[in-house]
Amino acid sequence: MDINTIINILKKELDPYRFNHSMNVMETAEALAKHYGADVSKARLAGILHDCGKNYKGEEAIEYVKKIGYEADEIEILQPKLLHGIIGKHLAEEVYGVTDEEVLGAIRWHTTGKSGMNLLEKIIYVADYIEPLRSFEGIDTMRKMAFEDLERCIVYCSESTIKFILKKGAFLHKNTIDTRNYSLMLIRNRNENV
Repeated sequence: MDINTIINILKKELDPYRFNHSMNVMETAEALAKHYGADVSKARLAGILHDCGKNYKGEEAIEYVKKIGYEADEIEILQPKLLHGIIGKHLAEEVYGVTDEEVLGAIRWHTTGKSGMNLLEKIIYVADYIEPLRSFEGIDTMRKMAFEDLERCIVYCSESTIKFILKKGAFLHKNTIDTRNYSLMLIRNRNENV
């Protein structure tokens, strides 16, 4: 399925805010891919589809992942919003015909991130955070940092998420902590080898 067909389907499937957000993530991911030498068409595809599972909420999301054989952890059950990456990956395969593992991984991990993300996963994780509709404290710094040092930007984004979740008094997924620590470790190793 070509990207224009996907865009037309998503325009009907997603609410206007989510659709605009997805278009922005696609364009931001494209810019980051060009900057860091990643595959632009994969970045665009993962960007437009990253939130295609967002319509499944609460109990419906939990039921969906059960049906596809994914065993949600305790935090994901308490916060089913975290499941939309898993659902999105499945929809990307089943509905949109995506077979590329890199693209599927980027959709899967865009919410919490994970330790050891590849370049495309990092790009979608960051693009989702810094796209033009986003507005919160520190966003301008993140946008600038995204094109200067992707690892440092990931640390900044994950720390921002952690602070936000702590402030809300919600449950923090360990993958977000792992994302931060892994990128911090890469930065530390890089600095030691200079």
